[in-house]
Amino acid sequence: MPANRKKLLLPAAMSEAGWNVARARDDVETVAFEDRAPEAEFRALLADADAVLLWGRPLRAADVDAAHELKAVARIGVGYDAVDVPALTARGIPLLIAGTANSVTVAEHAIFFMLHLAKRGFAQHEIVRSGRWREKMSAPTVDLFGKTVLIIGFGKIGTRVAARLLAMEMTVLVHDPFVPDDVIRARGGIPAPDLNAALAKADFVTIHCPKKPDTIGLINAERLACMKPTAFLVNTARGGIIDEPALYHALTSGGIAGAGLDVFASEPVEPDNRIPHLPNVITAPHMAGVTLESLDRMGVTAVQNVLSVLDGRTASENVVNKEVLG
Repeated sequence: MPANRKKLLLPAAMSEAGWNVARARDDVETVAFEDRAPEAEFRALLADADAVLLWGRPLRAADVDAAHELKAVARIGVGYDAVDVPALTARGIPLLIAGTANSVTVAEHAIFFMLHLAKRGFAQHEIVRSGRWREKMSAPTVDLFGKTVLIIGFGKIGTRVAARLLAMEMTVLVHDPFVPDDVIRARGGIPAPDLNAALAKADFVTIHCPKKPDTIGLINAERLACMKPTAFLVNTARGGIIDEPALYHALTSGGIAGAGLDVFASEPVEPDNRIPHLPNVITAPHMAGVTLESLDRMGVTAVQNVLSVLDGRTASENVVNKEVLG
């Protein structure tokens, strides 16, 4: 091993494909850590690490302070609300995300939720399983064909959702104040700058924006009241973007027809959260971006991201805090 080897802290649970990319470098020392390791243990490992990859573990300002040699941080995924980005930026350390590694996977899951809700998957299955065939008309289903979907957030995931739903002959409205109208139109969407007005038109609403101060509680009681009583709401982005008490009221009062939720304000879900127990809701445990294939893609991309920094050829397209690039 060369004397100037770089130390990479890697989650033990990262895919073998990601580990193999790191192990192939003879100038890199790989050190595994457990996501749930005590803070003191994690910070001790960070002390001389050149780079760290994060899966489920947050990275706080105190962690950054403890990492005296840190040069790069990468998320095995695309969300970074559990990372203290300002603390990294203050040190000139780039935070990199997994680019498009799981965007197709999340897009597929959002559409799975939409199809399940429209086709009443649980109810139909239960009718067959319980021998109530004659009651099949008690669980009527609807088409996605000809319906209007509102996509909130038109980045790597939202654009892929749009492409797939356009192929299903849906009308695609797009709300994203950071994407020019001509870009939305070029991809077959219809710009919808007025969110409340767009919610009133949509048969399906699917959320793909990041969680930031201005998107926390974005879908609140007022906006849920704008939606059709026949509409479905899907969130595969981040918990907290939807006001959950307001959503519960909408789901139980006939305000909207149903919801598909991969993310929640508190995870794991609190025992007293009643939303997952509703018959018009389908949930997943924050797994929309996780498949066997995407785990490999995310692991490989995350390792390549930090190596790009250490090699002096930073993958700038994946950097969150671009101001550190100079």
